[in-house]
Amino acid sequence: MAKIRHIAYRAEDVEALADFFVEGLGLERLQRRGNGAVDVSDGTVNITILPMTLARSDGQPSKPGIEHIGFTVVDEADARERIEAAGAREIQRVDLGNPVNYEVKYHCPQDIEVDLGHWVGTAPVEDESLVPTAAS
Repeated sequence: MAKIRHIAYRAEDVEALADFFVEGLGLERLQRRGNGAVDVSDGTVNITILPMTLARSDGQPSKPGIEHIGFTVVDEADARERIEAAGAREIQRVDLGNPVNYEVKYHCPQDIEVDLGHWVGTAPVEDESLVPTAAS
């Protein structure tokens, strides 16, 4: 099963929104990217706050609010096959600073964008088939 690990939010004032998440909700500020984006996390989910001036990967105009959501999976090949069979098409791969942090963007039905990947400040996803159950 895919687990939500990333939400990208467009903001008019990146610093003000980052301060709100840190001061108001106790999230940790992790990094400021060279493109002006700021990453914060609760230790499980990464929120990337994107400036309005940063171009979207799908070429659409930027507007404030949630832009896309990202999922981490155990088996990326299987997830790719499943998401494409369900109607998604790959847009691009984005490396986020090191080989461990990346996202593969998909254009999905209902004109939404979904990422599969790994982001700074996110929790790993366990292979549920390896987790013992009460019946084991």
